[in-house]
Amino acid sequence: MSLTTAKRFTIAEYHRLAELSFFEENDRVELIKGEIIQMAAKGTPHSVCSTRLYRELFKLVVEEAILRGQEPIIIPDDSEPEPDLVIVRNRPDDYLEAHPSPSDVLLVIEISNSTLKYDQDVKLSVYAEAGISDYWIFNLVNNYLEPYKDLQGKYGYRRKLIFLQNESVSLPYFPDLVLDLSKVFPG
Repeated sequence: MSLTTAKRFTIAEYHRLAELSFFEENDRVELIKGEIIQMAAKGTPHSVCSTRLYRELFKLVVEEAILRGQEPIIIPDDSEPEPDLVIVRNRPDDYLEAHPSPSDVLLVIEISNSTLKYDQDVKLSVYAEAGISDYWIFNLVNNYLEPYKDLQGKYGYRRKLIFLQNESVSLPYFPDLVLDLSKVFPG
């Protein structure tokens, strides 16, 4: 009996594949734990939530940090996820030199309906293992926000909270900046 092992890619190998035009221009992929993962298509509720969230966060964050939408973050050595939204520390070059790494990340946000289980399990563990202190899931299945916080080493996030769509929540690192969730969730 022969066993087959899937090829796991490093970030450098993943970038080399992109340089060699291995991916089509419109391919939506990301590298998660060494595997190249096809990203799910976005439905209308996801797009509306994303647009509203970006608009509201932009008004709140202004010059305090940088908002990045569906742009890579580097998690050495085998993950390069593209979260729906990420808030990162200000940097003079706006990350021209390199994509943000976990030490740059203030908050990672995923908007989830068809990918909810994946975001709650796989992505959550990737972000926790990388030491990203705050991870939010806009749960469009149940219409609430799931913030994860308080990292506990190898055990992941210690706390999961739930905020209903008619509530408000303070942004991590910016306690005076409050996001009104009623302006974010679709219909």
